[in-house]
Amino acid sequence: MLEQRLDEVERRIREAASRAGRRREDITLIAVTKKFPAAVILDAYALGLRSFGENYVQEFEQKAPQLGPLPGAVFHLIGHLQSNKARKAVEIFHSIQTIDSVKLAARLEQMGRPLDVMIEVKLSEEDAKSGAATADVPAIIEHLRASPLLRLQGLMTMPPWSDDPEQTRPYFRRLKQLADSLGVTQLSMGMSHDLEAAIEEGATHIRIGTALFGPRRKE
Repeated sequence: MLEQRLDEVERRIREAASRAGRRREDITLIAVTKKFPAAVILDAYALGLRSFGENYVQEFEQKAPQLGPLPGAVFHLIGHLQSNKARKAVEIFHSIQTIDSVKLAARLEQMGRPLDVMIEVKLSEEDAKSGAATADVPAIIEHLRASPLLRLQGLMTMPPWSDDPEQTRPYFRRLKQLADSLGVTQLSMGMSHDLEAAIEEGATHIRIGTALFGPRRKE
């Protein structure tokens, strides 16, 4: 089942990339494995997936010991990071996509380990959404570019939920415009239901869970 779902996701990515005049190899598929057991990560790895996204430090802390060595695997934290979990996050993730303040960046630097990072940008008015205000992004970028440990990869956003990809497209477009204005090249945006719109608007990283693994278990 996973193999067929992966084939379908790959087809969608290739077709969207073709429409946008882009290369498939310039788009990273991040398999979002939150709420799924370690065995699912191992199955996905066996099929060739190498980038994985988790939302919660504590959840992945419990899974990680069950994975063993997975050469080439990259684990991204794509959920909000509380500063009191910064130490553990740096220990178990290769990349943190949800930097939202200079304060959090400084906290991660205190851990003393090199780390790839993205800045999460809040483009919606929803209280539940995390991220830096667009006006604060230049200062965070300046801090990260001066950091000897944190390597700025790009920007990330999470639009308001909508079944209609055309409702989320404007948020993707705004993130691309912001990135271009700040000299940032990588964009983490788009999920199972709107990956095509995200790719057409410039996504370099798409975060796919349901389309690969099916519905998540309810809390």
